[in-house]
Order: sequence, then structure tokens, then C-alpha cells
Amino acid sequence: MKILVRYFFKGVRLVLAPVMLVSEKVNRPTPVTRSSAAQQGVDQACEGLALYQFRTCPFCIKVRQEMHRLALPIALCDTQHDDAARQALKAGGGRVKVPCLRIERDDGTTEWMYESDAIKSYLQKRFEPDTAAV
Repeated sequence: MKILVRYFFKGVRLVLAPVMLVSEKVNRPTPVTRSSAAQQGVDQACEGLALYQFRTCPFCIKVRQEMHRLALPIALCDTQHDDAARQALKAGGGRVKVPCLRIERDDGTTEWMYESDAIKSYLQKRFEPDTAAV
């Protein structure tokens, strides 16, 4: 019975994964527009950020949508298919849970932020054009 349940959920994931990915592309928000100099500053600030994620995780999709809306070129690390990224997440963050934003600070410290709502809030506070001081 246990194996039957496992294969059932694998089948559901196989069917839903393409639907979720297409839905993400179709429902992308319009990116914010910044001046060239402001966008260059945002690009530099994003060099110290990396999002550890699964492609079809709904919470990861939510964070990627916000990244797209804010026009943030944050590196994506697929911990589902990349063992090196998975090990880096476990070693740095302490657990393999996605989404997780790795924030490298100017003083050399690294923060690992879990939870999609916390990540979205951090990105909005730091990069929203009206309130961001990049």
C-alpha cells in the first residue's frame, strides 16, 4: 500500500509540474522600471544573493515571481537536481528546506533566510523603487 501511495503522488507531481511552470511564465508580473544607474546599483547589490530552490515548489515560484517583479538578477541554485547546491544549503543553512535566500553581507557574514514570505518582505524592503536605498 505504501508503494502505491508513493507512485500516486509521483504521478500527480509529473502531471502538475509542467502546469505550474507554464502558469509561472504566463502569470509573470510586469517588472519595475528603473533608471540605468539605479538598475546597475541593484545588479551589484544582487551579486551577494542566491536563491536555493526547487523549480516546481509553489513557495519558490512565489519568490521567483517577486524577483521578476522587482527586476532582480539573483542567482538560482536548484537543490533538487544539483547535489553541490544541496550540500551548500545543508552546510550553510543547516537544513535542506526551500526556498532559502543566501545573503552575503559586506562584513563577510552570511545569512540564510528561509520562508517565502520573509524572503519577499526582505526583497521588497531592500529593492522596492520607492523605498529602496541601494
